[in-house]
Amino acid sequence: MKIFCSGIGGIGLSAYASHMRERGHAVSGSDAADSALLDVLRAEGMNISLTQDGSSIPEDTELFVYSEAIPEDSPERAEAKRRGIHRISYFQAIGELTSGTNLIAVCGTHGKSSTTAMAASLLIEAGLDPNIIVGTKLPSLDGRNWRRGLSDLWIVEACEYRRSFLHLKPNTILLTNADGDHFDYFNDANDYRNAFIEFVSGLPETGTIIVHGNDVQSMTIVREARRNFLDADLFEMPVLSVPGEHMKKNAQLVLALSDQLKIPETITARALKSYAGSWRRMEERGTVQGITIVDDYAHHPLEIGATLAAMKSAYPKRRIVAVFQPHTHSRTLKLWNDFTQAFSDADAVMLLDVYGARAEKDTKKADVASLAADISKYSGKNCDVLGSISNAAQLLCADAAKSGDVIVVMGAGDSTKLSDLLMKNL
Repeated sequence: MKIFCSGIGGIGLSAYASHMRERGHAVSGSDAADSALLDVLRAEGMNISLTQDGSSIPEDTELFVYSEAIPEDSPERAEAKRRGIHRISYFQAIGELTSGTNLIAVCGTHGKSSTTAMAASLLIEAGLDPNIIVGTKLPSLDGRNWRRGLSDLWIVEACEYRRSFLHLKPNTILLTNADGDHFDYFNDANDYRNAFIEFVSGLPETGTIIVHGNDVQSMTIVREARRNFLDADLFEMPVLSVPGEHMKKNAQLVLALSDQLKIPETITARALKSYAGSWRRMEERGTVQGITIVDDYAHHPLEIGATLAAMKSAYPKRRIVAVFQPHTHSRTLKLWNDFTQAFSDADAVMLLDVYGARAEKDTKKADVASLAADISKYSGKNCDVLGSISNAAQLLCADAAKSGDVIVVMGAGDSTKLSDLLMKNL
């Protein structure tokens, strides 16, 4: 089959593209900006265009797969429709790819990628030869975000945005938590929770959901969905090589999965202890001039708090400087009060401009200066506004960063570019 992927540089769609090419399909695609992920896809033999006006779609394309970041009125989706090409979303495509397999889906507001990564490491260590799609890059997969196995076992990171995970039909679900997010799409917390209830209700009668029994939201979902569940909180906190209580909580879910699959405890302990983290999840990029740069994907208040608590524990005698890029105006406004109290474990806080990932949904704008003032007031830490990434790099490299600092760059947008600039120019 000849497949075109619109938004192929996305962390999920890029994994799908690689899977399909590995299976013998001809895959090409487009994205708005170049990236290291696109370089990898080109090295695999894919033709990638940075033009998204519809002209890059090959004439003989049989399947058009689009990222959720590509709006319905985009030129490429419109051109594919005009030409009568079969069109499906990324998660529809993953649903078709995994149909009829033994699918493990990892979902939740936070911790999906790390939990998927840990579980994937376990399945590989146990010799189960899994197929993998994860929303980060793993050292254990040679920096890839996918793996093709020869078994019918799949583990996939399942996103709730726009109820995308409803396209999947898993036999097992790992639910990290359900605190609420993506309120540019979901009406409120009840609407958000109902999406998870619908997803879990799709489990077969013999299926299992693995949850934290002490988490109120998770157990509400379990009760409403009326499916078999396994309480991960019955398992002891494991020994890990990565910091953070939240990572141990993620690992508890993996311990429960191991128990369900009857994997020997020695293999499970070895797999979890050897887990070395992943791309943009408290990723230590390096130390320059005595300044350590950590790159992290945290973009929700609870994620920020968990990451900073882990950093404070890992670097107890050093100044923790949190540099945060708010991700979407809608999320920032909806969770404003929570953001203002999320930075208490930092010694200093600095804000970048809001990353407008879904500009069409952001009808109201968040004022970064006002957010900085409220963070200073309610987190009790000085908060400065740095503006653009280039301006932030210039200020930090000039004198804002001091030897001994740990700079934690956080955000789900392009904040990782700041980490790159700091590593290069400090």
